[in-house]
Amino acid sequence: MSECTLNNIKVGDSACVTRIGLTGPLKRRLIDMGITPGVKIKIKKYAPLGDPIEIELRGYELSIRRSEAKNIYVNPCGREV
Repeated sequence: MSECTLNNIKVGDSACVTRIGLTGPLKRRLIDMGITPGVKIKIKKYAPLGDPIEIELRGYELSIRRSEAKNIYVNPCGREV
């Protein structure tokens, strides 16, 4: 499948991070939270107005802003069973 950004993945689907399209402190913060190339992320839910996004990775749940998710590039892995 083709590369897209994390905010385009549907609830219940998973994706593997390919790269982070940010620089500086914000990129460092995402890396410190475990969002690194190769990690598998599952979309748990979107808030009622679409922001923030709740994701699951590395055995824990994390909420990130949609603006941050727009800069996380992923390859969709499909729906988990």
